[in-house]
Parts: sequence; C-alpha cells; structure tokens
Amino acid sequence: MANDVFRAGTTVELSELGNLDRCEAVPQLVGDPNDFLIIAGLAGTAKDTAHLCEPNANYYACAGVMGGAVAMGLGLALSQPERRVLVLTGDGELLMNVGSLATVGLMDPPNLSIVCVDNGHYGETGYQKSHTSLGVDLAKMASGAGIAEVRTVIQSEDIAEAGALIRRMDGPSFVLLKVKPTDPPKIRRSMDAAWSKHRFREALLGHG
Repeated sequence: MANDVFRAGTTVELSELGNLDRCEAVPQLVGDPNDFLIIAGLAGTAKDTAHLCEPNANYYACAGVMGGAVAMGLGLALSQPERRVLVLTGDGELLMNVGSLATVGLMDPPNLSIVCVDNGHYGETGYQKSHTSLGVDLAKMASGAGIAEVRTVIQSEDIAEAGALIRRMDGPSFVLLKVKPTDPPKIRRSMDAAWSKHRFREALLGHG
C-alpha cells in the first residue's frame, strides 16, 4: 500500500498519476502572481490561486460554474490585450468544456496562458477518477485544438521553462502540470460569486 493513495474508498496507483506536489509545483510554476490577471477553476485550483494571490484581488475563482474557466479567461484576454491572463484550472473542470480549447486556438490571443493542474480526479464531487487517470491526454487535445505552445510538466526540472512560457506575449500557451492526488493548500475563500466578481472588477478597472 506504500505506493497507493486512498481517497473516497478506492486505492489509486501513483504510477498512473503525476508525482509532483501541487503545493510546491503550482507556486514554482506561476511565480509572482501579480504578473497576471487570473481566472481559477473549481475546488483545488481555486484554493491554489487564493493561496497564491491573497490579499491581492487580481483573480476570480469559480464556484458552481464547472467548465467555464477557459471561456472566461479567453474573454478577459480579448478585452485586456495589454495584460497577461492566466487560467489556472483542473483536469475535471477542463474536461467539462474541453471544446473551449478549440476556440482559444482559433482566436489565437497572444496574452492568454492556460495551466491545467492534472491530478486525475474530480476533487469537487468526491474524488472519483477523471478521464485523465484512464488515458485521456489534455495536452494532446490542446495541441490538436491549434494551440501552438503546449508543454507537459511531469518533473521539477520542467517547471522553470514552463514558467517562462506562460509569461510570453506572442501567442496562447497550454501547460499540463501532472501532480499527485493530494490536497491543495488549506485556505478559506469566499464562495460569494457576486462579491468576488465586484472585487475583481474593482481591482481591474477601479471604483469608477
């Protein structure tokens, strides 16, 4: 059992999943979060992002809108062409609306990056295995959607190059960060979507 992780009554072979610790790998990859406007997906990546950004308000973390993160990030990137926009989401959230990658590929925004923290599980709904535990490769989907710069990060030596890639302003990029199915940072965040929206909007546009 030493090579297994126990979640929700099932054992999962670690060999099927990533070996990076998200609590270390996500901050290393993102670096200074103030370099970005950030749209975060549900559950784990919302906590990853809040842990990185608070008390600053340069992020919006989704709650109850599974599948919306990439589309929201695309809209933000198109409306704020001088700012670097980062979507930080999970494999389960992205699988809900994977077709949004095709729209990113077609629109080709130069200031948008997507980081998918792939732990192979649906952390929001009970830790069931997601499709990526069973062979689905989201990086190949992103490449097939027309996103030219795609990387898969499976070891710490790959993180620095991926961190530089998401800061480029010459085209969209996609990074698949393979992590162990362990807990995200422990942080309490507001689940009030309206409050979070207005907070983010004021940080972006000012009170006027």
